[in-house]
Amino acid sequence: MFRSQPSAGVVRRALLASAAVLISPFDAEAQSGGTSLPPVTVTAPEQKRAANKPRPPRSTAQSARNVRQARNPGTAPISSDQGQGGRGALAVLSAQQALTEINNTPGGVALVPAAAYKNSTVANTIKDILDYVPGVFAQPKWGDDTRLSIRGSGLSRNFHLRGVQLYMDGIPINTADGYGDFQEIDPTAYKYVEVWKGANALQFGANSLGGAINFVIPTGRDPWPNGVSVDMGGFGFKRLQANAGGANGPWDGFVTAATQAQDGFRDHSFGSATRVSGNVGYQFSPDAETRFYFNANEVRQRIPGTVTKQSALTNPEAANPANVASDQQRNIDTVRVANKTTIRLDDTKIEFGAFGVDRHLMHPIFQWLDYSYKDYGGFAKVTDDRIIGGFRNRLVAGVNILNGSIDNQQFANLGGQKGALLSSSIDSSKNTSAYIEDSFYFLPNVAFIAGTQFLYATRNRQDRFLSNGDQSGATEFNLWSPKTGLLWNIDPTWQLFANVSRSAEVPSFGESANGPGIPFIPFTSIRPQTATTYEIGTRMKRPDYAWELTAYRANIRNELQCIYSAFGNCNVTNADRTVHQGIEAGAGAAIFRGIFNNGPAPDKLWLNLAYTFNDFRFDNDATFGNNFLPGAPRHYLRAELLYKNPTGFYFGPNVEWVPQAYFVDSANTLNTEAYALLGLKAGFDNGGPVSAYVEGRNLLNKAYISSVSIINQATPTSPLFEPGNGRAVYAGIKYRW
Repeated sequence: MFRSQPSAGVVRRALLASAAVLISPFDAEAQSGGTSLPPVTVTAPEQKRAANKPRPPRSTAQSARNVRQARNPGTAPISSDQGQGGRGALAVLSAQQALTEINNTPGGVALVPAAAYKNSTVANTIKDILDYVPGVFAQPKWGDDTRLSIRGSGLSRNFHLRGVQLYMDGIPINTADGYGDFQEIDPTAYKYVEVWKGANALQFGANSLGGAINFVIPTGRDPWPNGVSVDMGGFGFKRLQANAGGANGPWDGFVTAATQAQDGFRDHSFGSATRVSGNVGYQFSPDAETRFYFNANEVRQRIPGTVTKQSALTNPEAANPANVASDQQRNIDTVRVANKTTIRLDDTKIEFGAFGVDRHLMHPIFQWLDYSYKDYGGFAKVTDDRIIGGFRNRLVAGVNILNGSIDNQQFANLGGQKGALLSSSIDSSKNTSAYIEDSFYFLPNVAFIAGTQFLYATRNRQDRFLSNGDQSGATEFNLWSPKTGLLWNIDPTWQLFANVSRSAEVPSFGESANGPGIPFIPFTSIRPQTATTYEIGTRMKRPDYAWELTAYRANIRNELQCIYSAFGNCNVTNADRTVHQGIEAGAGAAIFRGIFNNGPAPDKLWLNLAYTFNDFRFDNDATFGNNFLPGAPRHYLRAELLYKNPTGFYFGPNVEWVPQAYFVDSANTLNTEAYALLGLKAGFDNGGPVSAYVEGRNLLNKAYISSVSIINQATPTSPLFEPGNGRAVYAGIKYRW
């Protein structure tokens, strides 16, 4: 506990030592060079000061900031030795500040710092970022494409992403109608990644079962803004990445770029990508800043396709012959720009901004899809953290607007070339969400939290290809998502939380592209998906051990599912009732210390574990009874054992284990096979300018199924399986200054 009026030195040391319990907690020591973040704790808030002592005088802006920072470390600026230009960015929090902010949430959240993966692995897909976040199931398919599900979100979606909202510095990656892709994600670009599970993503618009993921890039005021790295390895993979930045008075800027190419493990899976991201900021004063963001991507990727179970396990390199014959691809060009302005007024922080996205998808599959996306919107957020009547009260409120249109054209695919026009429409989406959440600390270390979000969404299709009839249509949705919970800071390192929340999700146009017109026009059976989720958990971070443990149950009405009369033919429908429940457990511990070095910084043998238990079922469904929902393993374990020397050397094995096969069809007649993969990595990272790694994956060359598509009723020859990569070795070196 802090004293009522701590000295400036105590406050400063406390701020540097305080963040949140979770990195996910086991990632605190997963910063593979042995150099880790400062010790992280959850700071019990100062409270009831007004009832006992007068507040310190606020004759100057600096004294006001000192009081605010003592009460709310998440708003503290970076000290001059932590960033460029003598002060930190106001609009972009440091990792420690972001940890404190995210752990004001009474539910499942995580923050993954770049040091947990960036210097010790090839970091090629979103799986490399989220591998040790329990509750997240991320399995690569081909190239950068990944099947991602959080708490069972979007399991029936065999292509693209639904059920998780992706953001880049708070700017939507998902299109306005809700679907997303991973090709625009560059794991080398970020300083940390925030994971908000389910309705815990209230501030991003709690309108999806899976929640939100926010990828945050550095600014010119961060330490080590300049760098270059080279990675290469299995299946012809090679990547060159560079970043540059700095600060000069009120100005700062940062840019990062990466270009990569790979032949791919499977036939017809080669691809290349070039990605650029950056931002420029200007500080009007220590309490006012504006920042401009830009992001551009060019991705060219062949698609090997799904194959039968026998082919996946006996000839995993083979592509689906139909994919080769039609030269199936997914090619994306994107430009994204945005502005965010942040103003601090004593106890209140105001953020607002706007963004625009231009995306072109060239996607030869069963037909040649030529889609042009124009998305735009804005946001405003107010955070007020003050003492009211002797009690701390934290209020967060805001509004998000995401609108856009899709110029949708589909042509015949003639061996990878455009043929005749087969369909054309303009698909427009508008989404406005408003939210408010209040945390009232009725005890010094216990907060009661309540909030709600309102979503107004419209979908409109204007059919321009009328030879097969006019399939235009429109509808709107009005959805409330309330939430309530408790957050108990048991001690400065240990939290307990519980909440009850609702999420609401509307269908996307992509789920109806192959169906008979737009299936959610008025007076049809398609309804928005809603879920009521009950969640309880705890998290702790102490110097030599950490854990998180969360249990949840989501009762879902009208879960959006694709019904497949034939593979690839998605006709969206609603399941009546389903249940998603599970356990998310992570742990990290120094199981041995001082093995060869017993000095003030001893060497360690560190164990990381991330375990997810999934129980996803139909609930007395008229067709499928209480069958398991297909598409996700019941048990998923990721673990590593690393020896870490204080010199920066590390070495150790890791394992990925799916001990039980899972179903690929709703009828529960066809399943995958269990598997275990062995990996090994070694490297050097002492927190200085040079780091290097060597990593071996699937060292036993196990033939396994990495990802699946789902169907209603499968047969042994259904092409639903994505083989995982064979044995591969990767290596990389990074230099920064």
